[in-house]
Amino acid sequence: MTTPLINRFGIVALLLLLPLVTSCSGPRLNDYEGETPKLVPSEFFQGELSARGVVKNRSGTVIRTFDATIDASWDENGVGTLDEVFKYNDGETDTRVWTLEPRDGGYHATAGDVTEPGFMEFSGNAIHMNYVLEVPYGDGTINVRMDDWMYAATPDTVINETEMTYWGFRVGEVVLVIQKQ
Repeated sequence: MTTPLINRFGIVALLLLLPLVTSCSGPRLNDYEGETPKLVPSEFFQGELSARGVVKNRSGTVIRTFDATIDASWDENGVGTLDEVFKYNDGETDTRVWTLEPRDGGYHATAGDVTEPGFMEFSGNAIHMNYVLEVPYGDGTINVRMDDWMYAATPDTVINETEMTYWGFRVGEVVLVIQKQ
């Protein structure tokens, strides 16, 4: 007699917990399908752009600030190049050159310090890309997963949020604003 009660209780508990579990799944790209202004990588990332941002540690404390320049271009085959130069408040300078190759309605994204290439997809006013970046740590490097979201705030301004994880644990975040010149 207790078995049906336990089964009913289990089903009720599952139904009550389901919204909590699914609400933690995060945004989906198609959530932004109808949003404007439209953010098309080959249109926004064209010519000279500038960026200003912060790097936060896992507790959300800002540990670095930076300014960046991006020289963006596209060839006749639709392949994009984003040449980025970062200047940090501690004096360090870093560069990254992205190659964006058209594939399956998005872009296969590679760079010299990207150990697992990303796939850049876009819809409405949003771009999403997930990749693994090799970053300095101590006397060596570690591979950090970057979950990168960009949102067009205006036709000339994009807000970029990137969550950084290592072995599934949140280790930091990068927040920046990119502007066309």
